[in-house]
Amino acid sequence: MSNRAVQNIFVFGADEFNLAQMRSLEGAQNYRFHQLFHHREVTAGPEFPVAALHKGALEQLQSFSGPIDAIVGYWDFPVSTMLPLLRRPFGLPSPSFDAVLKCEHKYWSRLEQRRVIPEYIPDFCAVDPFVDNPVQQITVEYPFWIKPVKAASSHLGFKVRNHAELEIAVQAIRTNIFRFARPFNYLLQFAELPEHVAAVDGFHCIAEGIISRGRQCTLEGYVYRGEVCVYGAVDSIREGKHRSSFSRYQYPSSIPSRIQEKMIAVTERFFTSIGFDDGPFNIEFYWESERDSIWLLEINTRISKSHCPLFRHVDGASHHQVMLDLALGKRPEFPHRQGRYRYAAKFMWRVYADALVERVPTEDELRALGSRFPSAEIQLHIDAGMRLSELKDQDSYSYEIAVIFLGGDSQKDLLQKYRAVQQALPLQLAPLPKTSH
Repeated sequence: MSNRAVQNIFVFGADEFNLAQMRSLEGAQNYRFHQLFHHREVTAGPEFPVAALHKGALEQLQSFSGPIDAIVGYWDFPVSTMLPLLRRPFGLPSPSFDAVLKCEHKYWSRLEQRRVIPEYIPDFCAVDPFVDNPVQQITVEYPFWIKPVKAASSHLGFKVRNHAELEIAVQAIRTNIFRFARPFNYLLQFAELPEHVAAVDGFHCIAEGIISRGRQCTLEGYVYRGEVCVYGAVDSIREGKHRSSFSRYQYPSSIPSRIQEKMIAVTERFFTSIGFDDGPFNIEFYWESERDSIWLLEINTRISKSHCPLFRHVDGASHHQVMLDLALGKRPEFPHRQGRYRYAAKFMWRVYADALVERVPTEDELRALGSRFPSAEIQLHIDAGMRLSELKDQDSYSYEIAVIFLGGDSQKDLLQKYRAVQQALPLQLAPLPKTSH
């Protein structure tokens, strides 16, 4: 950790929205942010260009004339997966690559969870979707989820209730899995994989029992020098036919504190067991209130960028601060309940059928909305003239056309503001013939 007045921080997969939040942090005048590829470059093309990103990032870092104090990122694959490989040559604080993979490789992660916390996970098995009859490999009873061992945002995740639905899901996976699979396999070559894990590469899937009953909650935390700390819990509310699409993230969680404490204890057991250290995480659970049981859904080795404005509204700072402190080798210092609002949410505006985008708001119209709703931050994912089916990395059942961040004094206040913003946005979609999305 450097004691210089200004520290050089490289942001892998930088984007303007998150850079602006980091620059607004207290003490940010002491940080000099350097873009290590824009997020558009990270996600460009039909598959993630990880080989070029890996080589190009190392070349850019090695050619930098000054000291490198930290390398950070807040996106999912390939950013979070690659960070240990970029930090290692420069001796920077980071979780090990193997520890990150024990969270992000869905099959390896379940194996580790079964070893340490078996009572909190569903039945699961690995599936090769390219064999002639994939159903013969599946040891999990219908209904179950099938998804690639590496994906993001529920991409190619399907709930299957019978053989016919499995065939539809497998065909979609066979067609589209390459976007994540080949890039993931490139990164796997840098890991020391056990033989039984090495056989399950990025072209494989995991089938696992349904645990999407009850209420979903995400813990945001970090490990610093072996000490696990959880500083926030965020509710994840789902919608849609299979309850598979997120409608909003809301902070703080309304799940009882005794249940949150149980989730934290499970989290501590797992991260300690795999040797994860000096990094942020978020970990997703379900709580079934009828049986008073919890289930671990998945683990991410990064802060959730989706939760950053929520923490700022309620606690007084974006948790980009946690990410930056850890990457600089410092124990995070993060405020609690010092924000302007008691509640905050990220709303994901979804459409469930393909459509042509006829009109989107202008910059002036968005600014006017910002004046009317001071807490609102709006990110549009669509442009006039495009079809929703052109959006990348969507879940299997909906199209996310925008996200809207809001702060409020109650849940009712949040929901009323969201409906008002939706009604005020001059956005026009023209229906198209239904697709299989």
